[in-house]
Amino acid sequence: MAIEARNISKTFGRFTALRDVSLEVKEGELLALLGPSGSGKTTLLRIIAGLERPDPGAGTVLFEGQDVTNQRTGERRVGFVFQHYALFRNMTVFENIAFGLEVRPRSQRPSKKYIRDRVRELIALIHLEGMADRYSSQLSGGQRQRVALARALAIEPKVLLLDEPFGALDAKVRQGLRRWLRRLHDEVHVTSLLVTHDQDEALEVADRVVVMNQGRIEQVGAPEEVFHHPASEFVMDFMGSVNLFHGRIDSGKAVFGQLVLDHPNSAGADGQAARLFVRPYDLDIHPQHNGRPGLRARVERVQSAGPQVRVELVAETGEAVTVEMSHVQYRDSSVGPGDSVYVSLRDARIFMEDYTI
Repeated sequence: MAIEARNISKTFGRFTALRDVSLEVKEGELLALLGPSGSGKTTLLRIIAGLERPDPGAGTVLFEGQDVTNQRTGERRVGFVFQHYALFRNMTVFENIAFGLEVRPRSQRPSKKYIRDRVRELIALIHLEGMADRYSSQLSGGQRQRVALARALAIEPKVLLLDEPFGALDAKVRQGLRRWLRRLHDEVHVTSLLVTHDQDEALEVADRVVVMNQGRIEQVGAPEEVFHHPASEFVMDFMGSVNLFHGRIDSGKAVFGQLVLDHPNSAGADGQAARLFVRPYDLDIHPQHNGRPGLRARVERVQSAGPQVRVELVAETGEAVTVEMSHVQYRDSSVGPGDSVYVSLRDARIFMEDYTI
């Protein structure tokens, strides 16, 4: 089921949740809507589900090319999974999963045998064999969320919509469920939209990522494209830790204090403000200048607990700098708090402002 949202705008009183948003979802793909709170991702999901409507005359939703903007949610055949499970406490696992099938009008309701077989198939799919007779209070958070997913799939939806489904779970459970959801999607191939504010979740699970900010789409692309080739400062900053340096363009170079970088795309931009973004793992620490662009700094703190070593420094210009490296690299560097070092860049992104300084 291919989905298209065309020129969607949505306001709630004086607050504008969506501003002329257009998006296409390919048949069978898992698309992540990623952004901070208030970016519009959940509103867009609810409009696709039919739980909200665009502003009058301000947008169209199409399923397989058919306009469904004014269709009710039930007519769209969408499965919806919420953050807080929404399971019926007085029903068993089996009854929860079967609910969507059993409440259909009599003329559309499958046979009891079909429902029984379908539910058993789904219980096996979510790896909860032997738990069909348990109530939600007897399940862990991760198990409840898998039941919620199975219930959404029971009605054989054309589209599966997931609104921060793992947000209420602890980090370790979330990590396991992300991998499970990706495997599940590869098995069922239902067109799916996942709303999340967790960058790792979006990058690990999705075929494509849509980064949203203040009711607009900043970038759409494959996870590696969005992460390694951000289209804007917002995407670069939102998609992970960064070091930020303020500077200006001068004679075809970007100048950030003692750090001077060639910037061939800056013709005619002399005097414009510029900002340099560098990921912590794209910086190296050396005892002396090694000929690469970089800056002098003093080591303030070393945090070695975890899979990587985090080194916090202060540049000669007073700016805070963070470097991440492997434990092997850190041992080889022989640096510690108080040391004066040279920090060089392996990769960076420069964005120019639209005003001069």
